[in-house]
This record gives sequence, C-alpha cells and structure tokens, in this order.
Amino acid sequence: MEYSFEKLSVFIEKLKDKINIAVVYAGDKKQEGAVINVSNNTRPWKSYEVVANDICQALISLGFKNTITIREDINLIEELQRHSIHLAWLNTGGVQGYNPTAHAPSLLELAGVPYIGHNPLLATILDNKHCFKRELLTYGIPTPRYMVWDMTRGELLPNINFRFRTSFGHYYGPFVVKPVSGRASIGVEVVDSIYDLPEAVSRVNALTHNHVLIEEYLDGPEYCVSVCSNVVARQEKLYSQQGPFVFSEIERQFEKDERIFTSMDIKPINNSRARLLDSQKDVKVISQLRSIASTVFLDFDIHTLIRIDLRANQQNDLFVLEANPKPDLKRFDANTVSLVAMGLEHQTMSYEDLILSLLAARLDYLFTNRSENITHIFDLLQRD
Repeated sequence: MEYSFEKLSVFIEKLKDKINIAVVYAGDKKQEGAVINVSNNTRPWKSYEVVANDICQALISLGFKNTITIREDINLIEELQRHSIHLAWLNTGGVQGYNPTAHAPSLLELAGVPYIGHNPLLATILDNKHCFKRELLTYGIPTPRYMVWDMTRGELLPNINFRFRTSFGHYYGPFVVKPVSGRASIGVEVVDSIYDLPEAVSRVNALTHNHVLIEEYLDGPEYCVSVCSNVVARQEKLYSQQGPFVFSEIERQFEKDERIFTSMDIKPINNSRARLLDSQKDVKVISQLRSIASTVFLDFDIHTLIRIDLRANQQNDLFVLEANPKPDLKRFDANTVSLVAMGLEHQTMSYEDLILSLLAARLDYLFTNRSENITHIFDLLQRD
C-alpha cells in the first residue's frame, strides 16, 4: 500500500474502530505471578498506572475505542496476544532489574509488536545518565563535568583517583551525587566538599546497587523543555513541520534553601515551582533551549517524546543535565502542573492533541520507514 503524509489523517480515521491499542504500565514485582524471582530495582519503581489511564481515556475520546491498559510483567506478551494488540504505547519505567526501561521494548521487538516509545538501546542510553552524558560530549553538547564510580572497585578516594582528577581538575566542590538511573530526584545528594564524597557515593550505591554519578554542581537557573517528532496535531488536525516540535520551555523555580529540584513524588509541582518562559521577555533562553532540544533529538536519532533538563552556571551558560525518556503525561487540570503539558494552550493544543501528535508521529514513522514490520496494520486498513 502506497503511503505519503497526506494520507495519514485518512489512514488514522480508518484505523480508529479497527486497531487494538494497549497502553503499558509497570507491574508490581511483589504481585503474585508478576516475576519468577524478585530482584533488585536499580531504578526506583513506580507503576505509572494513573498516567496510563489518562492516555488510554484520551485515545478513546479521540475515537480509538479498542484501547486498554496492560501491566508490564512476565505475562506481557501473553496478554498482548490474548487481546490481539496491534500497537502498544509504552508508559512504563520497568519492573525490576538492570536497565529496566529497555525490558518492555525488547519484549515487543521479540514479539513483533510495534510501539510508541524508544527502542531498547536508546531507552538504555537515555535512562543511564552516564551513557547519555558520554554521547552529549561526543556531539559537543555542553554537560556538567562528571565521573562515574562503581563500588565493586571499592571506596572512592577522590584525592588520589586518577579518573577523578582527570574529570574535575582542581575543582573541589560542591558536587551532585546521584544514581545513574533514577527518577524524581530520589537518592540525589548535594555535597559541598570533596571530603564528603566517599560517604555520599556509598549511600547512593546502597540504594540502587548500581553505578553512581558524581557531577559538578551548577547554581544558576534550572530549565526543562520538551521535544518530539515533527508531526503535530492542533484541534485534531495533523501538520508536518520542519524539524522537531519543541515546546513547554519552563524555568523550574527553587524554594528558599532548595539546591536541587525535586519531582512531584516528593513535593507537588505547582505554579510557584514552575514558570512558563515568556516569549518576549525570555527570547534568548527560549532560543537556546529550542536549539539544544532539536540538536539532542536529531543527533540521538530520537523519534518520540523526551523532556530535557538543563541548568545554567553563574555566567548563564546552559548545560544539559539529563533527558527523561518517559516524561510525565498526566492529564493536567487547575490543580496539577505538568512539566510537559504546561503551556500547550499557547500552541493551540489540548491534552488530546498532544496524545494524537505522539500516536500520529509514530504511525507516520512506521508507515514511512518500517512498513515491513507493520503488515498487520496495513491489513486493517484494507478491511471494509
């Protein structure tokens, strides 16, 4: 079947009452039958079921009536098969183990089920901060000085460690110590002196039994920006723009004596903690954020939504801290601030438009570049 972007809207309309979609959230390893053996979580676990329900309901309201939610656990493939799922939407950070964000896409690659989400390699790179930072440096994208420590080598002794001196030179602090894979700033510490690092590194490692990232602390403003593919829905009408869609440029505002920004799991994010940048007053920083976001999206060969967190130094130079491979897609309301959806109204977009944008972008990518993997979806289009 021939495809071009001009046919996308027609194809989507035809699929609405035919395609079976599953929004996948993280199962609980403690639930009977979820795993064979319970193991360590290197990434703090969260089900994301509430957000999965928001995505599911948005898809249903858009006309994709055969949409359900399914848990990620060892029964995932069986459940996808039982419900004859044609397309999955990954809204999971994994169940347990190492590199958990890669587990669900790996299973779907094995099963031949197309999905909205990052491929296993990219999911791993984005969720492992040290891997992401290595590639940032390869592409010449500024990121704070850092090093990684593996506690299987013993205690970190920064004063005599060659790698530490190579990374930081004569910089003696402050530092941010964090898990290489994490969320919600859980386990993140700020230490003022090189002499406090060994104990901080040991504490963070004890939480995750994984590598620990030590990073130069920046004390300027902190920002985040969202970026996804060039296919955008406005009032449920699809557009293809030049370059990635960059939106929701936000300054994350610190409270008194707060040195790092904590997520909604620790402290609710409201309008006093997040400020949508002004298109007139903040022109320079918005331009910088958009440029960096587009560069990361294209250089890393990303095809769906990420949120990039950045912080400035005292000279207002921007540095990329990390990329969130599964940014929060919770439906926003008067009492809830979403770092992704904040400001969508300035883009003439609703929550449903954002969800449709991500779905349409993935279908456009599959139709254009992976047609051999979605013959079952082309079969649906040919049904009366």
